[in-house]
Amino acid sequence: MTESRERRLLLLLAAVQFTHVLDFMVMLPLGPQLMRELRIGPAGFSALLGCYSVASGLAGFFGSTFIDRFERRRLLVLTYIGFIVGTLGCALSHSAVVLGLARSVCGVFGGLCGSMVMTVASDLVPPQRRAAGLGLVTTSFSVAAAFGVPLGLALANRFDWEAPFWGVALMSMILCGLISVTLPPLKEHLHPGARFGFAPILEVIRDANARRALAFYGTLVFAHFTIIPMLAPYLIGNVHLAESRLFLVYLVGGLLSLFTTPRIGRLADDLGRVRVYAGLVGFAILITLGLTHARPMPLYWLLPLGGSFFVFASGRFIPAQAILSLAVPPRRRGAFLSLSSCARDIMAGLTTAVGGWLVVKTPSGEIEGYDRLGWIAVASGVFSLWLATRVRDVEHSGTASAGDVTDQTKRSNG
Repeated sequence: MTESRERRLLLLLAAVQFTHVLDFMVMLPLGPQLMRELRIGPAGFSALLGCYSVASGLAGFFGSTFIDRFERRRLLVLTYIGFIVGTLGCALSHSAVVLGLARSVCGVFGGLCGSMVMTVASDLVPPQRRAAGLGLVTTSFSVAAAFGVPLGLALANRFDWEAPFWGVALMSMILCGLISVTLPPLKEHLHPGARFGFAPILEVIRDANARRALAFYGTLVFAHFTIIPMLAPYLIGNVHLAESRLFLVYLVGGLLSLFTTPRIGRLADDLGRVRVYAGLVGFAILITLGLTHARPMPLYWLLPLGGSFFVFASGRFIPAQAILSLAVPPRRRGAFLSLSSCARDIMAGLTTAVGGWLVVKTPSGEIEGYDRLGWIAVASGVFSLWLATRVRDVEHSGTASAGDVTDQTKRSNG
């Protein structure tokens, strides 16, 4: 496959990723509006976010039992159709209970679809360009933050909170058709000795390196999502950001990370994945503490601070995804990445529970306890870095370090 065709397919996968990332992300700034219109508090809103994550985590667990048994394109299309059905359910919801059920459906199929996107991208891109290729797919997060979330907020403010979900569903229908006719069949991972049921899970669990990789990724997710659910209410209630200007934080952050995400991927390929991850963790610590201890400040200070969070804290996921993709042999990649999505979503759901437990909204609208979430996020981020140094690259060899990819590539090519 030529690099130009590879890039076109990665852009299509990034568009697919964009839709279900936006489906999740648009819920976050809608927090104040949903709490007001559905008459729920921070705990109720955290539950709406958590049901998506828990459902996605369970789907990732059970999906790992069969995901490597089927041709990649067909399974991607089927899971994407299920995600579309769930998104339409969100658009048709008019109560917290129904919305929670629809979010659970989105979680089940969106989680599987996300795993399939990263699995297909890893199958398409050779290891020496893996971080850059996955970085291109990861730009979907930046585009969702820069354009999707502000547009979703505009639709919600102009019509109602259901409007963004109608938009996501329509876009997903178009992309589903494009996947069906553009993405080539991917069958190279299939082999006669592949086992069904819980055997793939047991294979991963028995692999010490895979266990370390799952622990690493789960800890990173916990570090990141600890402060995410209550970020918008905190900026409005404590930093005194006008609700009508909330979209600017996502716009600036998305635009900055849209520029930096591909460069982070190339740096990770050139300098080593763990080395780049360590640098991003260091900057993310400072920014996380700045955000979670922020007090009322001018917009021209808040926007660079929020934008930096998108660049450095979210940027950690680019080398992290590359480390994950190299932690197991290709024939087990689908099951492993499905389990990693399970770990991701369970940890994200756990963070919403922790946030609902530690954070309280006062009658004046301020959020108390957010600073404690910041310290928890910092501690988790440092622990994730230690775990990252323990994950080996087994796609190149059985003993190589995940942080020394450049030298391995030179040796394998030379």
